[in-house]
Amino acid sequence: MNIKDKSLEELEVLAQDIRDRIIDVVSRKGGHFSSTLGAVELTIGMHKVFDAYSDPFIFDVSHQCYPHKLLTERWDEFETVRQFGGLSGFTKPNESDADYFVAGHSSTSISLAVGAAKAIKLKKEDRVPVVMIGDGSLSAGMVYEALNELGDIKLPVVIILNDNEMSIAKPIGAISKHLSKLLAGKTYQGFKGRVDSFIKNNMPEGTTYIAKRMEEAMKLITPGILFEEMGIDYIGPIDGHHIDEVIDTLQLAKDMKKPVIVHARTIKGKGYAIAEGQHERWHGVGPFNVKDGVFIKKASPKAATAVFADALCDLACKHENIVGVTAAMPSGTGINKLMEKFPTRFWDVAIAEQHAVTSMAAMAKEGFKPFITIYSTFLQRGFDQIIHDVCLLDLPVVFAIDRAGIVGNDGETHQGAFDISYLRFIPNMIVFAPRDDKTLIDGLSFAYTLTSPSAIRYPRGAFTPVDFPFTPFELGKAQVLKEGKSSKLFIAYGAAVGRACETAKLHKDDIAIVDLRFVKPLDAECLKDLASKYDEWYVFSDSQKQGGVGSAILEFLNDENISNVKLVSFEYKDDFIDHGDTKVVEESLGLLPFQLVEKIK
Repeated sequence: MNIKDKSLEELEVLAQDIRDRIIDVVSRKGGHFSSTLGAVELTIGMHKVFDAYSDPFIFDVSHQCYPHKLLTERWDEFETVRQFGGLSGFTKPNESDADYFVAGHSSTSISLAVGAAKAIKLKKEDRVPVVMIGDGSLSAGMVYEALNELGDIKLPVVIILNDNEMSIAKPIGAISKHLSKLLAGKTYQGFKGRVDSFIKNNMPEGTTYIAKRMEEAMKLITPGILFEEMGIDYIGPIDGHHIDEVIDTLQLAKDMKKPVIVHARTIKGKGYAIAEGQHERWHGVGPFNVKDGVFIKKASPKAATAVFADALCDLACKHENIVGVTAAMPSGTGINKLMEKFPTRFWDVAIAEQHAVTSMAAMAKEGFKPFITIYSTFLQRGFDQIIHDVCLLDLPVVFAIDRAGIVGNDGETHQGAFDISYLRFIPNMIVFAPRDDKTLIDGLSFAYTLTSPSAIRYPRGAFTPVDFPFTPFELGKAQVLKEGKSSKLFIAYGAAVGRACETAKLHKDDIAIVDLRFVKPLDAECLKDLASKYDEWYVFSDSQKQGGVGSAILEFLNDENISNVKLVSFEYKDDFIDHGDTKVVEESLGLLPFQLVEKIK
């Protein structure tokens, strides 16, 4: 959609049309909501001043990119957002040339912009990277690594700071805003450059010092001092919902041909009164009734996350040395309940997984028992810290890994596929998983007793019920749920035990089923015994095949010179898994029980 020639009045009508479209589709299909509604005018300003098909448009996290999708030839197709085979909820280059990069995790945008700016300079092209980043993403250290270099190399990059939650520093009002624009404008910058040159070449050193102090004093009355001190010009704060102000400011920033931060104040949920403001439940939503904002809920069993939260709360009541942390996902992980009950023992450190891991390592060294509760996909960001700061010292930290396996509509960037593969090869790490609510509750109590690092994983949503007797966890011990009369053995891990049991029921043969429980350490004696009884092994696990549960078992069979077993793994293929309803995605991968029965036959 070309909006270059549209008048201000036409752009305001367009902004309302975009909001109406987002509210209509998301209310029926679900998706990110409040953050994307708050970014409508900023996105229109980007498209008015810059060229999305030439200038790299880089959205941090990109959950606020729905207006961008609607402005780039995807208005009708937006009906399919986050549905299997439809539009992604994030930017995705193979959807449109206007989507510069894949983004699902936060705080990567400015690094991408720095790289793009370097490439543009080397290619001698007239393009400008444009970033939209939320204030929440500024809690991650990667942002400051990028800003540090950008302030040094001074390449043209326009960074729109979408401040919809808190101010970086309290705005002083109209004078501050006007002064910020004035300081960034051509007239002032040209005057400043000439004065700096004159003072440097013609005045004594003392005068230079006084001039520098005067300049710093002027900066102190603007909220952009942090960025100015890093060598990046700052404009703002501006009203991010006034289209004319947004356009004028972005044009000014573009013309400066240097790194500039445009600080825009916005309101989450803008245009849908019920969602406006700081309401976490409106960030990502399921279907809801537009008239009253009531969510359309389907009856469902208790989610594993809720079971975890209640169990850890009970455990924390018994043991005062239990502490916990999450990284910007307090309600998503259930830690919010513990933060309310034990505010001095449980923390949300914002989008800072590396800091979360290392800070808890120190607490473990001080005699506390930390539970680090992070989604599988986000824990990847703390990988080095897991090795260097936890496992190297063999500290008794517990990694409670939520959203393990297929997570559904968020797609490739959020699927919890890799945690087994990237954790099980680390020395000192114990890796285990519960199969249902009871074993999750017991697993947390078991984890509390361990003196080494451990990782326990559980799915998004509820476990598939498993009708076998409960037995407590023992280190490195599997549980044989059922002996069989055929040559087939189902080895299942974690939440996939339910799928293995359903598959066995559909199969005519009498099949043995084992709940592996531990992928590290493996139950060597149990596996040796099973090899003497069954020679067709089928592995069920919600994880990547490479480096996963099947790989661990094959390594064991090789080390023990057991050659009679044929092993087939039903773990995820070597690919990134697309978005869509979990069951639909599993069907596309051939992982539903009726499909697995056919594969086994």
